[in-house]
Amino acid sequence: MHEIRGFDPGIGGVKLWKMLCVMFNTGWMPGRDSFLNLMRRHGLMQKPRRSRSTTNSNHRYHKWKNLIKGFKPTAANQLWQSDITYIDHADGCCYLHLVTDAYSKKIVGWKLADNLFTVNAVAALRMAIKQCESTRGLIHHSDRGTQYCASKYISLLKKHGIMPSMTENGDPRENAIAERVNGILKKEFIELMDLTEDNAEAKLKEIINTYNSMRPHLSLGYFTPDEAHHMNGEQIRLWKPYYYKSRDMSEKNDTFADANNMDDDHLDRYPP
Repeated sequence: MHEIRGFDPGIGGVKLWKMLCVMFNTGWMPGRDSFLNLMRRHGLMQKPRRSRSTTNSNHRYHKWKNLIKGFKPTAANQLWQSDITYIDHADGCCYLHLVTDAYSKKIVGWKLADNLFTVNAVAALRMAIKQCESTRGLIHHSDRGTQYCASKYISLLKKHGIMPSMTENGDPRENAIAERVNGILKKEFIELMDLTEDNAEAKLKEIINTYNSMRPHLSLGYFTPDEAHHMNGEQIRLWKPYYYKSRDMSEKNDTFADANNMDDDHLDRYPP
């Protein structure tokens, strides 16, 4: 367990149990619920985190329609979802601009910066485009923040035949995958590391590589994003959706994924 949490400090209890079962054979491991209760008794569960808004949708730019209602990608590079999340470090705060493939959950583009300027979102998008053989017909989905509505960003999308799509009412469920990836990176990695202004970018590169190549996803049938990126067909989802209606969804919240798009995070707190 200490070895796994050495490279993924915030991995949830169910994934940890699953990985240990593979390593040591299920015959040597307790059941899932017994394992979670054991972790809870020893204070090894993850703690909740605070959130901060990074979206300003009150601007003059055109806001594009939501094109992904009911859409389920069946292969990589059919749908990308982008978002920005804040990162606290010892010297202050910085912002991580992300582009995630909705099918494989792979982070295909990213940029770390000390501001929310559009140029950084554009840099993350350029990285994503560079790794993709063909972007024709691809949908890019995001919130309605100024970075994604800006002329420079939309022009780059259209130049490569990518269709812009945006949330319509500010509900984080409309950009659930991007929100979920934000939560994983922060809860399982970033918040458990000693980041500074000087080491943040190098650490983020390591974190994203670990996330893409080593972390299994329940929503991918326990495959990693790198593995799923080369697959096709509907993904086998191994988690149940949870949504607490009492939660105030009027403001963007990075912890949204802890409600609607949970996997083992829910089981960490509320075992069956």
